[in-house]
Parts: sequence; C-alpha cells; structure tokens
Amino acid sequence: MNAPHTDAAVEPERHASAPAPAPSSARANDKSADTAAVTAAGAWREAAQRAAHVAARHADHVDREARFPLEAFDALKSERLLSAMVPARFGGAGLSLAEVAGICETLAHGCASTAMIYAMHQIQVACIMEHGAHLPWHQHVLAQLVEQQWLLASATSEENIGGSMRTSACAVEVNDGRFQIEKMAPTISYGAHAEGILVTARRTAESPASDQVLIVTLLGDLELEKRGTWDSMGMRGTCSEGFRLLARGHAEQVLPTPFAEIADQTMLPVSHTLWAAVWTGIAADAVNRAQAFFRAQARAKPGSVPPAGMRLAEAVGLLQMMQARLKVALDAAHEAHQAHEARARHGADTPLSAQLHYASDMNTLKTSISSTALLVVQEVLMICGMAGYKNGTEYSVGRHLRDLHSAPLMINNDRIAQNTASLLLAQRPASPGRA
Repeated sequence: MNAPHTDAAVEPERHASAPAPAPSSARANDKSADTAAVTAAGAWREAAQRAAHVAARHADHVDREARFPLEAFDALKSERLLSAMVPARFGGAGLSLAEVAGICETLAHGCASTAMIYAMHQIQVACIMEHGAHLPWHQHVLAQLVEQQWLLASATSEENIGGSMRTSACAVEVNDGRFQIEKMAPTISYGAHAEGILVTARRTAESPASDQVLIVTLLGDLELEKRGTWDSMGMRGTCSEGFRLLARGHAEQVLPTPFAEIADQTMLPVSHTLWAAVWTGIAADAVNRAQAFFRAQARAKPGSVPPAGMRLAEAVGLLQMMQARLKVALDAAHEAHQAHEARARHGADTPLSAQLHYASDMNTLKTSISSTALLVVQEVLMICGMAGYKNGTEYSVGRHLRDLHSAPLMINNDRIAQNTASLLLAQRPASPGRA
C-alpha cells in the first residue's frame, strides 16, 4: 500500500544518492543515549504508547482527509522508534520481531493507518538487515536510518502484473557500476513521504519475469510522477497512490540475494507477522469500546446483565484466539531464525520440510487473523448498535471495520489459501495418532 507527491515529476533534494558518512562522535553519543532510552526494559512500550496517543488524536482527520499521519510519525521519529529493529552495532535499539509486533499492535489502538505504515517500514528494514547488513553501502544506510530516522517504503506491484509481487515487467540496467530503472507502480504506499523505496525488478532485460532483484533507492536517486489518487474505503492514511518511478544510483544498491529468497525468508514472514499484529490491535481497540459500552449499559440498569453480554463474551474469545495465534507465530519465527543462523554457521541448508511447514504456518497466520479480526469488529458493532455505527462517538467502530476490510485483500486471501494448499500437499503428514 502507499502516499502524496506533486502531479508533476518530483525530484526530492533531501538526500544524496550515496549514504552520508557515519555520524560524528558527539552525535553518536547523543544517539546512543536515545537508543539506551528505547532499549531499557519496557521503555519501548511506553514510547509506543506515547506515539499511539498522538496517532489517536489525529486518526479521524487522517481518515477523513485521506492524508499521511504526519503528527504520528513526527512522534515516532522523536521516540526513535523507526530504527527500533536495527541492530545495536548500527546504533539501533535492536528490538526483536516480537517487540516490534508489540509496537505495531499498540499503534493500531490509536490509528490503523499509522500502525500499517510503521509495519511496512519495518518489513523493509528487515530485508536490508537480513540481506545487506554485511555490505558497506547498506551498512551506511542502516546507520543513517538510525541517525535521521528515515522512513522506508516498498514498490513491488506493477501495472499489467497485478498483485503478484513474484514477477516483474521492468528490468534494472547496470552499466559501469551504475544502475537505472523505470517502474510503473499502481501503488507505492506513503511513497511521497518516504526517504527510501525498495524496488523489485527483473535482474536484466533478458531475464524471465520471476528472476528478480530488490534495489534500495534513496530520495536523491528517485523521481516520482504521480499517476493515481488514493480514495479508498479504509486505510486511507496509507496514501497508496500510483507512481511512475525512475531511479538511478550505484550498483551496490542492488541487494545480492535473489528476490525470491528475500521474499521467502524475510519479506513474507515478517509481513504476515507484523500485519497480523496490526489487525489484532485494531480488533483489541474495538473490543475495548464494546466493553466500555457494556459497562455503561450495566450501570444504567443495576442488577441485570445487558443483552449484549453473550456477544461480548464471543468477541473477547475471538480476540484471545487471535492473540494466542500471533504469539505462536512469533515463537515459531524466533525458533526458525535461530535454527537458520545455526545452520548458516555450519554451512548447512534449511531442510525442505522445515521450509514448507514454516511457509504454510505464516500463510495460515495471515488468512486466519485477517478474517477473524473482521468477525470481532462485526460483533462489536452489534454490541454497540447505533452508538458504534455513528461516527464521532466514543463507541464508533466504522473506521475499524473499514480499515479491516483491507486485511483479506493485502495479498488476497484466496491466492494465499491456494498457495497454502500446494504447500500442504507437498508436506508429509504425521502418522495417525502421532504428533
């Protein structure tokens, strides 16, 4: 999903094509102090809550005007949460995926668009960390992301390709250590507000559509010509407009890992996990409103249980199932990461069976959480009735419901379910009666 530039070609001047030098020692000391504040036990939760309060104050206006949640991201930058996942060796807080998911969930209580943009940014950070952190150019990008609190976006969709991010029509051209690319992207979420965009393309003009690379482009590399508006049902603050993207830069900006591996190992697992955290946070905020409405009804008629009690119990149960499923996925992601690193140290590959199991697990996480979140908010709407249906009340859930209708569409659930069926067919089931 994606943001506002001008209708004409945009050539931002905020950053040069190559990353700036590492920060001075004085600024590095300041940065270390800020990082220590974020990494202190539980401090990231408090920082996320402060940012969520700012996001909540502006959420209705962001939704109504379909504008970028500027105030929320000013707060996130001030709290130094955009670099939360960056390892400490680059100056970041080095938070785990589970902790970053916690930030996404907290932000979603205040503003779903803010939380989704934050999640998509961290997905890009994870791709650079996992597949470029050993290379000098990308090391500088990570250091500057910490220093400047850069916001990173993604351009994986393409005209005439549809929603399949595993194929590209455009191709990157590399000559004399320089690259250039032109991509017609129907959506680049918050692209006009990002300091960098990760772009997919065919490896060469002769490569098949599935032989892709991922390129890290910065504002100094980019020209964006807006080609579409973003007037959507929900997630309006993501500003997912269409652009003609032109980029030029150093060949080092092309990540060496094939995009298929980046997608399988990092992009999709992190996406499904952080998106699930966002959707869980939206549903949790809706349930909080339902509980407040239920208590208000009970106070109005002491000694009796309001008629919405059974629906509230059902909504709470569904939310708890979502939270439990998310925790299982986060634990599995942690174990998979540790196992992958252990095998890498010994030069061993991950067994195919483990790859298939993990991929299908991440797929079912996405489809189950995205569908269940909608059921929860629909129950909340029945509990709150017209107070929830109307905008501007303390029990309103119209925005929650509209935002969550995007969840099954972000990588369409039908497509994921079909892929999951293929993965399950390839797995060898356990014998009956055995785990």
